[in-house]
Amino acid sequence: MEPKDLKAICLEQNAAVEDFPFGPEFSVFKVAGKMFALSDLDATPLKISLKCDPDEAVRLRAEHASVIVPGYHLNKRHWNTVTVDELPARMVRELIEDSYDLVVAGLPKAERLRLDRP
Repeated sequence: MEPKDLKAICLEQNAAVEDFPFGPEFSVFKVAGKMFALSDLDATPLKISLKCDPDEAVRLRAEHASVIVPGYHLNKRHWNTVTVDELPARMVRELIEDSYDLVVAGLPKAERLRLDRP
């Protein structure tokens, strides 16, 4: 997967935006001001940090130990860092979508309702 593809998947999530609060090299993808993905899109290998259900995070790390690790500089219970090129593109997409969904689920109801409007 190319960096442009990874960025496109993140930005195709409803109301997602790209921000650079940690400097120009780190793309932070947010919904309603909350981060759901973080990546240095110019890095090799290409990696992305994603929010994950704690139990699912442990399972994924066990099944893909060399390419899914606890979130780098993030809460390791809730975040995984994924080496993108080592996984099928479909799985990377699903992990991004799951991260986005977790963040949206944690938003106040009024904010979630605003996101649902076309």
